[in-house]
Amino acid sequence: MNDAHIGLAIDAGIATVTLENPAKLNAVNAAMWRELSAAMARIAATPELRCVILRGAGDDAFAAGGDIEEFLTVRATVDDALHYHEELVASALNAIRDCALPTVAAIRGACIGGGLEIAGCCDIRIGGESARFGAPINRLGFSMYPGEMAGLLALVGPAVVLEILLEGRILAAREALQKGLLSRVVDDEKVFEEAAACAARICAGAPLVARWHKQWVKRLMRGGALDADEKRAAFDFLATDDYREGLDAFLAKRPPVFRGR
Repeated sequence: MNDAHIGLAIDAGIATVTLENPAKLNAVNAAMWRELSAAMARIAATPELRCVILRGAGDDAFAAGGDIEEFLTVRATVDDALHYHEELVASALNAIRDCALPTVAAIRGACIGGGLEIAGCCDIRIGGESARFGAPINRLGFSMYPGEMAGLLALVGPAVVLEILLEGRILAAREALQKGLLSRVVDDEKVFEEAAACAARICAGAPLVARWHKQWVKRLMRGGALDADEKRAAFDFLATDDYREGLDAFLAKRPPVFRGR
């Protein structure tokens, strides 16, 4: 029985996406890449959401890469491989990377290959002491697809990407933190608790502001000076109810209640 799938739970404004393939340390197969895209599309269409947590099922792995066993069929030819990476994998990774909501990866155990690519698309990555990272595909005789390499390159730069790919070495959590693959490291038993606390802090802020912060970071990373329209758009918050609520709450010394409008 194949019980590999993508879980999606929604509670109190937070969506939790779970990579579930317990027999293979949550390795992501072709069907799961499709389901991951679909889950992110559902999240994008749910206006009351404010944050997304991505995690692996159980305590032993975030995801141990793609499902290598199916590569002989899903990547048998160049056309098959292009479809797999350009349609299945890219669609899922882009959906995470382009998500308007803040995304938090909660990582215990193996975060390898495709798992590393998924985590690298998230805004915040929280790892346990047992978390380990890498892409030892040089030992399997294939290279990382350039479209997927680009995400890691933007995250940690060429020196770290080449170190990971050329050596095929697995990095422990503390080294991954030092190299920029992780945002923070906590005790294993606190990973999911800290991810939930992180999501709660995000949800306590104005949701439109969270979206704008993500939008402006992406825009500034593209380079080039802001034009006049963009500069004016940076003050769109002035017309929002949440801005007025935030100021009123501050002056009244009470917690704000943001409505996302």
